[in-house]
Amino acid sequence: RGPVFYTGSVRESDKFYRWIKANEKKMAQASGKTSSHLKLKKTEVRTQGIYAFVRFYFDTSDAMGMNMVTLATEEIARLIEKETGVRCLSVAGNFDIDKKPAWINFISNRGFKVWADVVLKKETIEGILKTSAEKFFEVWLAKCMIGSAMSGSLGFNAQFANIIAAAFIATGQDPAHVVEGSLGMTTAKLIGNGDLLVSVYLPSLNIGTVGGGTELNTQSEALSILGVKGSGNATKFAEIIGGAVLAGEISLISSLAEGSLGKAHKKLARNK
Repeated sequence: RGPVFYTGSVRESDKFYRWIKANEKKMAQASGKTSSHLKLKKTEVRTQGIYAFVRFYFDTSDAMGMNMVTLATEEIARLIEKETGVRCLSVAGNFDIDKKPAWINFISNRGFKVWADVVLKKETIEGILKTSAEKFFEVWLAKCMIGSAMSGSLGFNAQFANIIAAAFIATGQDPAHVVEGSLGMTTAKLIGNGDLLVSVYLPSLNIGTVGGGTELNTQSEALSILGVKGSGNATKFAEIIGGAVLAGEISLISSLAEGSLGKAHKKLARNK
């Protein structure tokens, strides 16, 4: 969570910053009273004149934990107000930044950071993906890198959001967090002999395997099918989504390189 505080002056904002950094242990103790499943890891403070924004980083174990974090942040805000006299204007001040695209979530992340890669052999690229490493690389560079930069995109990828949206809806995650999930980068490298290295990086994957929508019958069943229902499975679940996203990137970029995207949609159209 990233609450915003009103300090009243630049001088008071500086004093506020120093108080936060000197009292992280005290704030961790206050937040710990709200849940035994939560731990304050660190704080990040940014000031803007008469306002101070604090980004609290929590470990919420196998829960996505947004409600848990909100309650903990409210408890910390009460402590801050009592000890500094500075008023908390909002427990969510967009420094989180929740369900909106922002570079801070790419750089500092929210939720899980996930990496996945694979070496595609020439035989696989030509026989299954129906293209070549060189054509794949050319489309990846033009689309995911240059095209993304030209449009000011925060996501340098082909279609992270499609895979993440499907996984989130099926398993009871918050679909609005697809926004953060869509950030990230796909990279490709020609490694010789017609082979290709493809990798993905997801900096902000907000997921859980306990609590919230994961307890709904159908969504709980989906998590069980994946073998990730319940405590101790959130990391494995993140790995599964990372692998699925990697597969989705390879599939779409290959289709674009082959020139079959429109043909495939027409052939598989549901209303035909």
